[in-house]
Amino acid sequence: MSADLTFARLRTAGAGSITRPGIPPTVVLSFLVVLLVVLWSLLPGLFTSYSPVSGDTASKLAAPSAGHWFGTDYLGRDQYARVVYGTASSVTSALVAVVIGLVLGSAIGLASGFRGGWLDTALGRFVDVLLAIPGFLLAVVIVSSLGFQTINAAIATGVSAVAVFARLMRAEVIRVRQAAFVEASYLAGGNRLQALMTHVLPNAYRPVLVLAVLQFGTSILVIASLAFLGYGDPPPASDWGLLVASGKTYPTAPWLVYAPALVIVATVLAVNRISRWLRNSK
Repeated sequence: MSADLTFARLRTAGAGSITRPGIPPTVVLSFLVVLLVVLWSLLPGLFTSYSPVSGDTASKLAAPSAGHWFGTDYLGRDQYARVVYGTASSVTSALVAVVIGLVLGSAIGLASGFRGGWLDTALGRFVDVLLAIPGFLLAVVIVSSLGFQTINAAIATGVSAVAVFARLMRAEVIRVRQAAFVEASYLAGGNRLQALMTHVLPNAYRPVLVLAVLQFGTSILVIASLAFLGYGDPPPASDWGLLVASGKTYPTAPWLVYAPALVIVATVLAVNRISRWLRNSK
């Protein structure tokens, strides 16, 4: 009896040791939300038959219904259609911001962490200056200099994120640079460039990519905030932040604010959840 019980326990422990946890339901839901947002940006015509720029003035400020899921605005335009068609601008500008921050920040962090010396000191002081300025304030200053357009808001958001990527990449490069396999590559006759491209960069990029996913959600929020303040494309554009700003003028039609705001919140939360899952699954 005791032998059978021991065997059963060992079999259970063995089965548990080879079982891999699945993807949490919240992560699956987050991926579905992000997928829907991506489809909205790529194929908006599949999700609504209404025009985002023209409407029926006879049905202006109509409450949400089966015909108008998010209601209508002050010109009778379908609010759901405007949210869907505004997704492309919001998502594209966020991607531009992430690419700018990722490329520039990674280049600075890579050079600073691997080269060291005076270059590390100079780039470190530059990053410290960027970190000393609040990111949103820096974005406002940059977009004010470039002009009030969504693409300029994206550039400003990307520049404000450079310091974050640079700091993380530098830390990862320093950690990997001190590893034994990097020293072994020098002993085997490799030069610094080979060690950088073959060993350091492939082992340092993963946390930076996780940060890029997180920064994508942050960029959506920052660009929407800039559009809300009037630093994005002017009407009749339908950027998410601009929709919220336009809707606040009509307190009797709160759905004009709630609908795009909930879409922004759902997208940012979904991206953040995916980022946390990627960070914990490494």
